[in-house]
Amino acid sequence: MQARVKWVDHMSFLGESGSGHSVVMDGAPESGGRDLGIRPMEMLLIGMGGCASFDVVAMLKKARQDIFDVEVELNSERAEDIPKVFTKIHAHFIVRGRNIKESQVKRAIELSAEKYCSASIMLGETAEITHDYVIEEI
Repeated sequence: MQARVKWVDHMSFLGESGSGHSVVMDGAPESGGRDLGIRPMEMLLIGMGGCASFDVVAMLKKARQDIFDVEVELNSERAEDIPKVFTKIHAHFIVRGRNIKESQVKRAIELSAEKYCSASIMLGETAEITHDYVIEEI
């Protein structure tokens, strides 16, 4: 896997993935940024959510669950001192569909957190990661 980050100006950066996608990152005004893009630490949190969601959707599809939507809301806390690492992350999954088995959702989330999601496992080295879920029938 490869990536490139190029400084644009002020505290704005353009991130380019090896797969050819781009994202603008910027700092907060108090850090010299102009608030033109996502913060780098937000990217890490979103990356964890994407990684976990990818796993959960793949496992629920494989288990032939009739899912229509999967969403994860992430809340985090960071250390006060530099380096301001994540110290707590909570992932709240919302799974929408028909006749979804709770045991399948619970297992998919646990497997992602404990075995498959590289981002969660890495961030878990500094942060206490918790998760819960709700199932909404459609």
